[in-house]
This record gives sequence, C-alpha cells and structure tokens, in this order.
Amino acid sequence: MGNKFRSIETKHHAERDAFFEDLKKLDRRAFLRVAGISAGIAAGLGLRTPHSFQLVNVAEAQGTKPRFSFAYISDTHLYEKKLNDRFVRAILKAVDDVNALDPQPDFVLFGGDLAQLGKPGELKLGAEILKAVKAPIRMMVGEHDWFLDMGELWTDLFGPPNYSFDHKGVHFVVLNSILEKDFWTERKLTPEERMQIVAGLDNGIQSRFEVGAPQREWLRQDLAKVTNKATPIIVFSHSPLYKYYRPWNFWTDDADEVQALFKPFQTVTVIHGHTHQLLSNRIGNMSFHGMLSTAWPWPYAPEGLPRLTVQMNRADPFSQFDGCGDGRMDVLASGMVDKLYNLWERNPISVRASYLASGGKQDVPPRTRLPSY
Repeated sequence: MGNKFRSIETKHHAERDAFFEDLKKLDRRAFLRVAGISAGIAAGLGLRTPHSFQLVNVAEAQGTKPRFSFAYISDTHLYEKKLNDRFVRAILKAVDDVNALDPQPDFVLFGGDLAQLGKPGELKLGAEILKAVKAPIRMMVGEHDWFLDMGELWTDLFGPPNYSFDHKGVHFVVLNSILEKDFWTERKLTPEERMQIVAGLDNGIQSRFEVGAPQREWLRQDLAKVTNKATPIIVFSHSPLYKYYRPWNFWTDDADEVQALFKPFQTVTVIHGHTHQLLSNRIGNMSFHGMLSTAWPWPYAPEGLPRLTVQMNRADPFSQFDGCGDGRMDVLASGMVDKLYNLWERNPISVRASYLASGGKQDVPPRTRLPSY
C-alpha cells in the first residue's frame, strides 16, 4: 500500500529494542548498577511508593462527599492470549482493582480499545474477562475495536456504540467519536490493512476522528429531552472532544459542532480514553478528563497540551505497569467530578473539580519531579 510513514508505535518499539540491545552489551555488574541507580533515584523522590487504590478516601473526608462514584478501565489493547499475555495480565489487574473497591462503584466505564486489531479472538477475550467485574459495565468503543469489520462484532457483543441513560440526577451520553471519512475504498485496502493503518498513531493516511453529522443529529434530539438545563451532563467519548494534536489523531474533527450542542447546559463533563495519559482541559462550561490505559502510556504531544494538565513523568522501561493504571470518578453534587488516577507503580493522583473550575488556582495537584515525556 505504499505507506512510507513510520508510526510513533513503530518508532517507540525501535527505540525500545535499541535500548535493550544496548543493555545486552553491559556485563552483569554494570547492568545491576544501572538498574539500581534508576530505582534509587525514583525511590528517593517518593515516586515509586504505590499506595492503595483506597487512599483517596482519606482525601474525600476533607472535601465534599460525592453523590456517587464510578470506576474506569480503558485502552487494554488485547491481543489473543496465545500471542501476547502481557496486556491480559494488565486488564486482570484492573478488574481486581475495581472489584476490591469498598464501597463498590455504581458502575464501571470501559473507555474503548478493548482489542488491538479488532479481531474476534481479541474482542471475545476481553468480553469474557470483563464478565468478572462485579459492578455493572458501561461500554464505549475505540478505533482499535472498530475498523476491522466496522464495528460489527463489537456491536453484537456490547450493543449500540452510542446511547444515553440517566443515573441519580445526571444525564449520561456515550458517543462513538472514532468515525472516519473513507480513506480505504479508493486505495483498495483490505479490512486488515485499514485496521493496521488506524492502529498506527501517526500514519498520515487515515482521516481524522469525528462524531459525524448523523450522530450529532441523534445527540441534538437526545439533549432536547433534557429540559432542565441545570441537569449535569457527563459524556463518554473515546477520543477527546476537542482538538489536542492532529498528527497523532488526539483530535476530533467536528469537536466544535459537538461542543456547541452542550452549550445550553450549566455543567458538562467529558471523560475520554485514547490518549493514555493524565490529561485535563476546560473549555467554557465543559471539563475534560483523559483516562489512563492499562496497556502502555503515550508520551505527551509536542504541542497543544491543555494548560490544566498535570503531567506524569516518564515511564520506567523496566516496568510493564509504570505509567499505566485505572481509576475512579466521584460525581459531586454540582455534577462535576473529582478524578482519581490509580497509577499502579506510583502514588495515586486526584484532580479535583475545584482545580478545573478555578482555572488551576485551587487544589493544585502535586507536580511530578522527574522529566515528563
């Protein structure tokens, strides 16, 4: 297909392979010295002392009690277990985390990209694992789940990719925000080639993500039923519903049109996956929260990073789980959320609603002290 682009994943793996090849050139004593120095620096800075997922309860006691909570697991990128069980171990860890919460969340949001290449074995494996979650599951679709068969199997397993529901005074909307304009028919790409292109972060061939006109009309009609504009709205979308960094498709092309539909409401919160990193943004009446991945962390984009983002530091290449995790959202009486990042090998980080509402002036989360991506 003549693709001359090297995706960021390809570059990352090439750099990682080169790193480990260089390590092989070290003798055992030198290797242990390098590893020890790395661990010692991190421990000295207090960055590798993981605490319990329940630690946030201490902070809760000092603040407003939430009206309810939901947990999240996102971006598991499963291969079939016989090919790679690395990501299987990660989703199992996340399932154990949310099942151990006491009290249990009202539901668990799965934030998309259950599979890596949308293959039946990947999606069915994920569906089977998620059956072990004790709380009800709300599913959201990601591009890795969709572009092999255009969502046919995902829909069979989990239902429509866009829907809404009401819960304890909050109106929830789930969107399919990873639709794209057709880049494959003219190029005569097979479904597998189409999927491989979309799975690359910066291939330069695919279209940008969008909600699309038909779904925006569905959304307009759905929101018209919410007559009290003081009703809090929480939106789940896999891609961020704003324009972060176009070359990596951290981007939703019709974000402006979608945001316009939410402007009549006083409080709107958008929870998204896809970016695999701590990410916070505020545009007008809308707060945006990026979720962690269980599979791997992405580096921050070279430009466009939202000002309110509390960046996490560079992940440790020796650890599968560093920079990864799951989390929880506490929905406050206002309808805004306190967000807990449950980083598996670091202290958890809470990003409070007051931090976003004050434009970053109140309740500033602790900053990391090592270099970020």
